[in-house]
Amino acid sequence: MGNCCTWCTGRAKSHGYEPLLLENEREAVADLLQYLENRTTTNFFTGSPLNALTTLSFSENIDLQRSAALAFAEITEKEVRQVGRDTLDPILFLLSSHDTEVQRAASAALGNLAVNSRSPRFSYCAVPENKLLIVRLGGLEPLIRQMLSPNVEVQCNAVGCVTNLATHDENKTKIAKSGALVPLTRLARSKDMRVQRNATGALLNMTHSDENRQQLVNAGAIPVLVSLLNSPDTDVQYYCTTALSNIAVDAVNRKKLAQSEPKLVQSLVALMDSPSLKVQCQAALALRNLASDEKYQLEIVKAGGLPPLLRLLHSTFLPLILSSAACVRNVSIHPQNESPIIESGFLNPLIDLLSFEENEEVQCHAISTLRNLAASSEKNKGHIVKAGAVQKIKDLVLNVPVNVQSEMTACVAVLALSDELKPQLLEMGICEVLIPLTNSPSVEVQGNSAAALGNLSSKDGRSPSDDYSAFNEVWDKPDGGLHAYLYRFLSSADATFQHIAVWTIVQLLESGDEQLIRNIRDSPRLQPYIHQLAQSQPTTPSSVGSRSHSYSESGGEGGTGEITALARRILELTEGESGTHPMGTPTGGAEDELRKSVREAFAGQAEKYT
Repeated sequence: MGNCCTWCTGRAKSHGYEPLLLENEREAVADLLQYLENRTTTNFFTGSPLNALTTLSFSENIDLQRSAALAFAEITEKEVRQVGRDTLDPILFLLSSHDTEVQRAASAALGNLAVNSRSPRFSYCAVPENKLLIVRLGGLEPLIRQMLSPNVEVQCNAVGCVTNLATHDENKTKIAKSGALVPLTRLARSKDMRVQRNATGALLNMTHSDENRQQLVNAGAIPVLVSLLNSPDTDVQYYCTTALSNIAVDAVNRKKLAQSEPKLVQSLVALMDSPSLKVQCQAALALRNLASDEKYQLEIVKAGGLPPLLRLLHSTFLPLILSSAACVRNVSIHPQNESPIIESGFLNPLIDLLSFEENEEVQCHAISTLRNLAASSEKNKGHIVKAGAVQKIKDLVLNVPVNVQSEMTACVAVLALSDELKPQLLEMGICEVLIPLTNSPSVEVQGNSAAALGNLSSKDGRSPSDDYSAFNEVWDKPDGGLHAYLYRFLSSADATFQHIAVWTIVQLLESGDEQLIRNIRDSPRLQPYIHQLAQSQPTTPSSVGSRSHSYSESGGEGGTGEITALARRILELTEGESGTHPMGTPTGGAEDELRKSVREAFAGQAEKYT
């Protein structure tokens, strides 16, 4: 989280030293005064200057301790570097003092040494070793005692130091087990804003691992963090929103939030209109994580979350665009949210983001959302195509990153399930970009592109008079055309790819298009593999990722049996036989059942992606 802490140092009141000082203490006082006069050229972390400070720190004279603590605080305020035990031991000794001023200055010095910042006020950036060494030398115990102090300024500095120590992963577990979480949670409700900032910053730093998040939840942090979302302080809002976002990563914690915090979504929705960009961003991310659950997907829409998300989607600030796009994607998973999202005006901004070359993740979120919106409704599919999504995909898909290609082709496969849209998609020339992608280095892109072509070729629901000329136009081009794609998939060792190929060929043959039938029947590349598949059953399992496909091969022999049956059906159609093929291919009602089975496999493309 960086340096989020507010230090409460200030100068001590002027104190006269008691008349009787030890000789070494007198010398140390004189040396220190001289060094302070030349502080710009003096290294206080070694040699005589450090010896002088150490002597005063371990003195029984409280005034000398105060002077040493204040000197350490001022020196570390201006210069931070890696230090050793010889520097930390006197500061830790001062930290255990019963004097409030010594405690305050010593904790400020320790916190400065634990800072991880490149602020111009520091001539050095503190290295992680300082944070680790402070904890290893036992710094947590006195800091926890100081957090329990009735003095607000001592609390402020102690919590600020713990906040900085908690930025190192090795320290977080030790802090969680030290007993610090309960006082940190209590101090997050402090009436002093400085203490509140430091405490909520420390709680945030403790939310970056599963184990620590659980301990934080057990310490009662959730209701405190939720209540502070309404804080008037921007920093507190940011720390609490980010901490809750991290906590909401865990399904168990989301369930607890759902049971105990009914106003959480409303508060986060309100924070998307915060004057602070970083608060807006974290609020959207927190909602994104909550929207991993169905309950929250619906609640975000009911709470009026769509208008602010749409506004953030139009932002010119990348983190806002990214966070809102991710949130909308998760919200779009629920079927009841599809139409509200479309009606709220998201389609055009989402389509525009498909060409957002600055960030691949934004492109993936946008196309995944469009795919989700198309999943359950023919009407919504039509709206998406009418808004220009397919034309945009066609223009971009050959040149976008592979991950974006995978999502774009999966979206086209979903849209191609619509019988009403198939002729329109074919007329747009979508096959011209799908065919080259069936030879992509990515198995997912290959499978999605082939599934889209298969869905476009499907005869189900189409009129016998439907025009299949678009498939003839791409028979041998581009990149070898439909012919080369079918050959690659038929000859593949992947059962899923074989399945797609034979299913697609059956659809093309059953179209009755004479040119297509001749092309398939007369192909010396396709026929040998069709005969081979009609006589044998492939055994290699599918390698297509489940994220892109849900082709159900019915497990083992069921799926390979379908491939064999489909290959026999191809031979029946190309060799002009009817009834029952000599090898036992079913026709009539059994064939209808087979077509239904494979059709359902292709329809699996409509599954939503989170």
